[in-house]
Amino acid sequence: MNTKSILVNTLTFSRVPLILGWLVLAVVEELSPSPSPLVIFFSGAAMMLSGLTDAFDGALARKWNVVSPLGKMADPLMDKVFYVVTFPTLAWLLLRQGDCVHSLVMLVFAVLYILRDLWVTFLRSVGTMFGADGAAMWLGKVRTALSFPAAGWIYAFIVFNDAECLAGARSWLLASCYTIEAVMIVLNLVSSVTYTKEYSPYLKKALERT
Repeated sequence: MNTKSILVNTLTFSRVPLILGWLVLAVVEELSPSPSPLVIFFSGAAMMLSGLTDAFDGALARKWNVVSPLGKMADPLMDKVFYVVTFPTLAWLLLRQGDCVHSLVMLVFAVLYILRDLWVTFLRSVGTMFGADGAAMWLGKVRTALSFPAAGWIYAFIVFNDAECLAGARSWLLASCYTIEAVMIVLNLVSSVTYTKEYSPYLKKALERT
């Protein structure tokens, strides 16, 4: 394995420690008796860097011509780790702030995200039995790309929800979060249907073999 491959794989796998670092810092900040700007800064930076690894690892792999089967399998797995860690944590943070309705919306959001990824992974596995490519569809790529800034925006809203300087914009910021969540839920459902239609012939073949 050459240096460029090592760098790309390091970027891909670094998504996990970065998002786990965000989890620890976000929980520490929430449980602290008073806000810590330093903890908030590092938690936000960890989430942002985790998202940026998804933007750069694939681009660098293609630019340097080091695309590998390992990278193709590891990248979506790292994305799934991000979803599993981030969205349930955001639901918990909202619940801690006493926003039960928003917390419930985020919980539904998280469950739908995880179920969609499990279903798509299953469909791809069935497809590989019959020689399907298994590459991500453009709608899936859009969903993934938007997930990182969406999570960051919602986390920023949670962190700065009680800031006095944002008191006048609080209702607008809350509405923006609900809008983002609604759009992502619809995108998630459409993506699930799209993958199901694409892989239904392979699923039918697999059922005929049983």
